[in-house]
Amino acid sequence: MLKAADLVRDIKDFPKPGIVFKDITPVLRNPEAMREVVDALAEAFSDVRVDVVAAVEARGFIFGACLAQKLAVGFVPIRKKGKLPYKTFSCTYDLEYGQDTIEMHCDAVSSGDNVLLIDDLLATGGTMAAAAKLIEQAGGKVAGIGFFIELTFLNGREKLKNYRVTSLVKY
Repeated sequence: MLKAADLVRDIKDFPKPGIVFKDITPVLRNPEAMREVVDALAEAFSDVRVDVVAAVEARGFIFGACLAQKLAVGFVPIRKKGKLPYKTFSCTYDLEYGQDTIEMHCDAVSSGDNVLLIDDLLATGGTMAAAAKLIEQAGGKVAGIGFFIELTFLNGREKLKNYRVTSLVKY
């Protein structure tokens, strides 16, 4: 197991009662832990061609941008609706209570690009399934999907079963 996992702390009843939030800020504060996570994600996908890394806001940006730098490829931000200034593709998906929408610039991914999707945590999988749809809508191919943490009891992999999914730490 990664040493960085020892730095993840549980915050009970955040953001609402009954939730145990996995706080990664101690990992972000520690340069060796950050390097370990980024290196492990790079190694996990070392056998696939990656043209660009895309990540979902906000914590996904941190790992995604670092990984893009390590792989010497571009970075694509996937944001919540209304946060990007140029023409976008959008995808609406279901949440436990309601819906949300994410967007990506129309020109962020070129047809045929192999895109590695990154986020900090896999929970129910809805956000990342929507992100994969955006990549495909733009003509890209999802080369893989990587997470630092996976909450296995939420079965998020089920929504991503058509993709190669790697998580470094499982709870």
